[in-house]
Formats: sequence, structure tokens, C-alpha cells
Amino acid sequence: MDIVILAVVIAVVVLGALGGLIVGSRRKKQLPPPPPAAPDITAPPAEPHVGDEAETPREEPRRTIEEVDLPDGSAPVVVEEPPAEAPEIEIPEPTAGRLVRLRTRLSRSQNALGKGLLTLLSREHLDEDTWEEIEDTLLTADVGVQPTQELVERLRERVKVLGTRTPEELRTLLREELITLVGRDMDRAVKTEPEDRKPGIVMVVGVNGTGKTTTTGKLARVLVADGQSVVLGAADTFRAAAADQLQTWGERVGAHTVRGPEAGDPASVAFDAVKEGKEMGANVVLIDTAGRLHTKTGLMDELGKVKRVVEKHAPVDEVLLVLDATTGQNGLVQARVFSEVVDITGIVLTKLDGTAKGGIVVAVQRELGVPVKLIGLGEGADDLAPFEPEAFVDALIGE
Repeated sequence: MDIVILAVVIAVVVLGALGGLIVGSRRKKQLPPPPPAAPDITAPPAEPHVGDEAETPREEPRRTIEEVDLPDGSAPVVVEEPPAEAPEIEIPEPTAGRLVRLRTRLSRSQNALGKGLLTLLSREHLDEDTWEEIEDTLLTADVGVQPTQELVERLRERVKVLGTRTPEELRTLLREELITLVGRDMDRAVKTEPEDRKPGIVMVVGVNGTGKTTTTGKLARVLVADGQSVVLGAADTFRAAAADQLQTWGERVGAHTVRGPEAGDPASVAFDAVKEGKEMGANVVLIDTAGRLHTKTGLMDELGKVKRVVEKHAPVDEVLLVLDATTGQNGLVQARVFSEVVDITGIVLTKLDGTAKGGIVVAVQRELGVPVKLIGLGEGADDLAPFEPEAFVDALIGE
């Protein structure tokens, strides 16, 4: 019995102790929160968070733009874009005497031909070996076999009659024979002013890479320099940017350019160019055709179509074939094929300053039976010159 009473007492004491601990912990006084830290004036302001309320705006009346005190009391300045300036119209240099001005450039490239012939002819004894060297010099310059033989025969006869030969006599003799070979009696004027109508119509044809579009632009400058008004027809619709290139050339001298959509019908563009040329009262319409490979029959046929469509307006006065002088005899193959498709009336030889094959002038004239009318002697805008046989030969043999 005593043992039971003792156990009960111990249990009561334990429960009491536990209860006191629980009550004591509940009554423990909580520590006050730490004081807020002083604001850091150097720190950037805190970014607002989602849910934060914006500061209530001040109730102030809004002012109009007129009431705001602008600097210096001026009104707001409206900056306007300046209008696009039209390209400045250039005045091309006169065509008269251009070849004389370019003679030095030509003589540098043709020095081997003219000076070589004079050196050979100045030998004391002109034996068969020397005459063969003279023939080789002419053939190397792309004069052609038949013209070379003719020239050598005439030189042989005249040297035999001349007997003693001074340098000046030899130069005079060679100059006369070369001018005869080049042809002084051919009509080399570019036909741009028909008597019974306006405008004159000129087609420019040739293969890719001969500088055909550039030549068309330079020819426009030649005509403008001679006082004629020009309309350009960008009928090369197959080469990207060809029309842009031609239009740029035209804008520089105030020539109007007619163009069509890329890959459009070239004959349609050529037709429209002549039509607009008539309406504007222009003196000349220059039509730049696509640079065709002479081996592609379909494209060559299309070139014939362009000419036929243009002639519904009026006859074409000139068909100028542009040839790269550096291609030599290969240019003759091109010339032959083009002449079968359209009636070539004149030749433009470009890059003549970059080759020693000046004899191509003779060869291509013999091949087509038409004259070289213009020659290109550089990259400059006014480096296209009317062909003058005397000035050309003088450049070949020097002063």
C-alpha cells in the first residue's frame, strides 16, 4: 500500500514540473525588433516590385506647349530632310582633236609595231630575212595575212625605187603606206542626223565583256559634246544593273533613259525608247542591247527581232559593233556572226590602248567591209574618240 502511494506522489510531482516548464515558456517576453538601419544615400533607389502601389500623382493642372518656357523663348524647331539633289550636269570635252590628245597613250601600246617596222626598214641591206621579219611584225600586230602581203609588196617596190634611204624618207614612205592600208577614204562619221526625220536611231551590239554599255554611255557624251540631245534605251534587260549603269551615264550629261523590267522584252524597251525620243524631239536615240554570245543562235535571233521592231518606227541609221581590241583575231569571228544577223555599219574598238595589236583596225575593216568609226583609249569618261587614220598612223610610228 505504501508503495502505491509513493508512486502516485512521484507521478504528481513529475506532471507538475512539466506543466511549469510549458507555462513558463509561453510567458517568456519576446525581444523587440531591431531598429531600422539608416538609409544609404549612395545606394540607388529600390526598384518597385509587383504589387507595389505607385505614388499618388500630385494634383497639378497640366500646361500647354505654349505655356512652357522654351529656351530663348523660341518655338519648337521642325527639322526637315533636305531634298535630294539632282546630279550635276557635266559638260563633256569637245570631240574634235580627241585622238590627238590621246595619241601618247596610243603610241605607248603600239610602239612595237611602228618603231619595229622603221627599225627593220632602216637596215642597210634589206634581204629576204629582213622582209620576213617585217611580215612577222605585221602579222603579230593582227594586220591579217592578205593586208600584210599587200603592204610588204608595195614597200619592196618603193624602197627599190627610192634607193638611198634617209630616216625621214623611210618614215614618210611607211606613213603613206599605212594610211593607205587603214583607209583614208572611208566615211567614218556616225550617222545620227537623218535629213528627213528626227531622231536618228543607233543600235549598239556586241558580246559580253567588250564594254558595250560603257561605250554607249561614252557615245552619249560624244553626241552631247557635239550639241545633240540624246535618249538612251536600256534594252539590255538580261544583265543585272545594266539599266542602272546606263542611266547613270545618261544623268551625268542630262540624257533621258528609257528602261523596262528586269528580264523583260528587249524589243519592247527599244520600241518605247524610239517612241519617247520622237515625243521629246530628241536628236538621237541610242539603244544598248544585251551582250550576246555569238554562239547562241536564239539570242542572236532575238537581236534581229529588236532591229525589226525598232524599224516599225523608222529605219535604224547605225548599227555599231563593239569589239575588244585585246581579243585579236577572235574578234573577227564575232564580227562575222553579228554581220550575218544585223547589217553592221560601223565598228567601235575598245581597249586599244591595252594591246600592241593595232593591226586589228585593218583586219576587221577587211573582214566586214565597214569602217572603224570610234576607238576607246582608256577608262576615262571622255576616252572614246572618233577614229582618224592620219592621227592613228602618226601614233603608230611616232614623231
